[in-house]
Amino acid sequence: MEFRDLKKQYQALKERMDKAVIEVMTDCNFISGRQVNELEEKLASYVGVKHCITCGNGTDALSMMLMAWGIGEGDAVFVPDFTFFATGEVVSFEGATPVFVDVDPDTFNMDPVSLEKAILAVKGEGKLAPKVVIPVDLFGLPAEYDRINEIAHRYGMKVLEDAAQGFGGMYKGRKACSLGDAATTSFFPAKPLGCYGDGGAIFTNDDEEAQYLRSIAVHGKGSFKYDNVRIGWNSRLDTMQAAIMLVKFDAFTEYELEDVNKVAAWYTDALKDKVKTPVVPEECYSSWAQYTIQVKSEEERIALQQKLKEQGIPTMVYYPKPMHEQTAFKGLKQYVPCPVTEKLCNTVVSLPLDGYKEVSEVDKIKTHILGESS
Repeated sequence: MEFRDLKKQYQALKERMDKAVIEVMTDCNFISGRQVNELEEKLASYVGVKHCITCGNGTDALSMMLMAWGIGEGDAVFVPDFTFFATGEVVSFEGATPVFVDVDPDTFNMDPVSLEKAILAVKGEGKLAPKVVIPVDLFGLPAEYDRINEIAHRYGMKVLEDAAQGFGGMYKGRKACSLGDAATTSFFPAKPLGCYGDGGAIFTNDDEEAQYLRSIAVHGKGSFKYDNVRIGWNSRLDTMQAAIMLVKFDAFTEYELEDVNKVAAWYTDALKDKVKTPVVPEECYSSWAQYTIQVKSEEERIALQQKLKEQGIPTMVYYPKPMHEQTAFKGLKQYVPCPVTEKLCNTVVSLPLDGYKEVSEVDKIKTHILGESS
């Protein structure tokens, strides 16, 4: 069994996918081809924002947006303690200081109460200037943006939505990637909408931000490629990946998003009486980057993973270590406790999930988790 079955997805899309790739190779327009612009326009329209700027990967997308906002030394950026390393890494990369806050035990997303406590602690100390909040739409589920935006804006801060795992999700009728002052996503192959390599995008309604982002993505270009008006870097989504994603985007919007929600519902119905299953609040819609259950202890998790592995069922742990315990962040002050994160790191385990799973596969997993016949 595949954890996320990209092979089955390719077989379903093979005819269109092969045609799209061959067209790029035939045209030999590998960088900044028409497919890139077409993809950006489709993604911006889908999300409901003015500008989509594609780039090399989701990490670059976060860094570029922080650059656009002038974030640097002496600034505090608030990040969930329970997330992938990149969300905090980009803050340090820009010379600012990540401040880790706890998450909700049911949704895994940034806890607004912990966030405000951290902001007040930083302001009270007076050494750092609170500038940005980066909520993460973890495992496909948007964070609680009404409360987070209100808190951030009340303290004069911006909100950068990290929707690396959240593309396709919704919060109160609004699409992920439209929920903060700006947003980013990732097209890593295993994401809800993935390419066949690395890729990312930034979403903004601000014309000046969009112009700046397009400039720094190509060595700080001005009116043309060899007019360099600022220091930038090289972070572009290549034409091949854009062509692949145009095919995948159609499948994503036509049936994959609906189908992955159907598979997640099968899981929840099968497992809700045995383990703690994911919670999707009524006002939200998840794109299900992962289906993550909670068990009672690390020992129980190890035993469950081994049991499933023996049956050819892969599992993953996202994430085994809190951000504040990462060696790279050694020496950073922890402004608020994060007991929920610490517990989750010992008790979460993610099960195989994609829109191409059959109910028989879910039944097989159920059987071995419940320890009985389905």
